[in-house]
Amino acid sequence: MIEEAPKYENFLDQAIPILLNPKYQDAINRINQEYLYWDKVKYRTPEDLDSKNFWAAVKYSRRGEQIAFAPYTFQLEQTNYMQQLLHEFDMNFGGTLTSSAVISEKNRQYYLLSSIMEEAIASSQMEGANTTRKVAKEMLRKQAKPKDKSQQMIVNNYNTIRYLSEHQNEDLSIELLLDIHKKITEKTLDNPQDEGRFRTEDNIIVANGITGEVAHEPPPCTLLYTILKQICDFANQDKFFIHPVLKAIIIHFMISFLHPFVDGNGRTARSLFYWYMLKKGYWMTEFLSISRIIYKKKSQYEKAFLYTEHDNLDLGYFVTFNLRVLKESYEELKLYLERKSKEENSLVELKIHGINERQAQIIKLCMQKPSSLFVCKELVVRFNVNVKTIRSDLTGLVELGLLQTIPVNKRLVGYTRAPDFDGILSELRGN
Repeated sequence: MIEEAPKYENFLDQAIPILLNPKYQDAINRINQEYLYWDKVKYRTPEDLDSKNFWAAVKYSRRGEQIAFAPYTFQLEQTNYMQQLLHEFDMNFGGTLTSSAVISEKNRQYYLLSSIMEEAIASSQMEGANTTRKVAKEMLRKQAKPKDKSQQMIVNNYNTIRYLSEHQNEDLSIELLLDIHKKITEKTLDNPQDEGRFRTEDNIIVANGITGEVAHEPPPCTLLYTILKQICDFANQDKFFIHPVLKAIIIHFMISFLHPFVDGNGRTARSLFYWYMLKKGYWMTEFLSISRIIYKKKSQYEKAFLYTEHDNLDLGYFVTFNLRVLKESYEELKLYLERKSKEENSLVELKIHGINERQAQIIKLCMQKPSSLFVCKELVVRFNVNVKTIRSDLTGLVELGLLQTIPVNKRLVGYTRAPDFDGILSELRGN
């Protein structure tokens, strides 16, 4: 459990002498850049200071604006580090820069589908979906029917993300929130009637998965509708300016804090973050695998919630964590695009007359994974073209002698490497 921080009737007596002393400013700034809680701050206290007094100074330096969702009042101090990251996101995630300037139009759909798959899989795995990325991606690419609850969760997440992209210009409403939850939990709840319905009891608790200790008790269900209406107003109106990325993170936090549903709260909260970022013009969010980064840092993600609740509803912990996740997601995307660019250049090296780019990629897959079996349905999703086009591509490769057809079942035909794939490819590349 989270260690309780020292409490003060008046911070000023302990805080002011430290804050006014220039030699402690760097230490306080470093603490606030990481937005550390008491359990870390006490070990980073300057040697000539009492840790509790230093904590008082840190806390007083975090006096921020109040954000009310009655009957709760949260606070948020925008540190220099937060503002630096927000500026970077404004420069890179949206604005007048079009996606084609970063991601070529011919590759946009391919990269987008891959990112949506990654997001759907990781968000589901965080909530207990028990499957591998390889199996999950194979299922999504082939548009196969889910075999169990874990696969159903992933399909639901995938479909919901695509739905949110199509509805990014709508205002947030109770109806939209319920619709999102219904889509994200379809066929995964013990009671199907709980799909797209707020909880009606207060027996929901968030417990430590290892110790079983209660980590969070959500607000009573009688307050849900009132607070959710305030969250909708917060998303739709600008009574006072809060940076859109911060708003998206706060909406994410509030849905998780309220736990308005019997199950699926985390997936719904992360979906709303995704939706709001797109709504506010941060188009690159579609290409970021945000939940995959969170999944790798799940314990830190959970602590960010707990620190906020234990420290007088200070949102700085959750905001700082999520800004870092965004930054890391963006850095991963850049590396991914660089790698794909090199792969495209290597495809050009095939130099086979009459081979189009899709066929070159299929050949590349055969070289990398000789046991690959292709079906039209899977390649339609991968390349975002119609069945007729893909069938023409595959037939062309069969005629060249690079692929052969094999029956998958009574109706379905698959394509795999021909026995003399390497020899024929060598001849073709020499022409």
